[in-house]
Amino acid sequence: MNTKFEKLKDIVKGLGRVLVAFSGGVDSTLLLKICVDTLGPENVLAVIGTSPTYPARELAEARAIAKTVMANCVVIETPEMDDPDFIRNQRDRCYYCKRSLFDLMGEITEQAGLNHVVEGSNLDDMNDFRPGRRAVEEKGVISPLLLAKLTKSDIREISRILDLPTHNKPSYACLASRIPYGTPIDKDLLRRIEYSEDFLQDLGFKQIRVRCHGDVARIEVPVQDFGTVVAKGEKIYESLKNFGFTYITLDLKGYRTGSMNEEGPSTPH
Repeated sequence: MNTKFEKLKDIVKGLGRVLVAFSGGVDSTLLLKICVDTLGPENVLAVIGTSPTYPARELAEARAIAKTVMANCVVIETPEMDDPDFIRNQRDRCYYCKRSLFDLMGEITEQAGLNHVVEGSNLDDMNDFRPGRRAVEEKGVISPLLLAKLTKSDIREISRILDLPTHNKPSYACLASRIPYGTPIDKDLLRRIEYSEDFLQDLGFKQIRVRCHGDVARIEVPVQDFGTVVAKGEKIYESLKNFGFTYITLDLKGYRTGSMNEEGPSTPH
């Protein structure tokens, strides 16, 4: 792992002045930290893209983390909710979101006199369904963690050694990933999901997804947390019902990322 870490620093060292696509997650936080430490804070700009798909809680955490690593940070509004290709929510949804995000970041890079946009894809991501990767490649965005062949476990371990607050942060995906493919995305659905997940996190659940199937909420938590969900079931039921769900269910398979990809494919038209 030390060799990979040194390679990462060497890659970053050759990038000049960079814009870091920053979300506050474990990957982009490590990337931002290395860019700031290697290139100097005056040569690094962290940019957070925000929209109804990005919870206010995550935005606040990301801003705080950027401050912790001494990074200059700006927040921009992203326009994916105005893109019919994103709203129709086919399996390539992430491509359209990332494409618009990197278009905006490319404009900022040019205006600010920066050299490159960098983002936090890692080696493990190449084994997952990642339609947004196409936008990374099309827009010429650089992925230093991937180039250094860092896995997620490598990134968590380096983050722990560097005492980054994200070293044990659960993986996160935007709120649109809670909606089945083919169900159009709208702000009301996203708000309902955000409120539900915020409530469950406030109850003490660390790894949580609330998948939205019409008026059904499908709660995913780790299997070891099932008993706690049942014990707090009445409170959970009443709160999620107030947020707009009629039926509140617990997924017996437990928490996992990308569970919507387990459903039948929906081919883009």
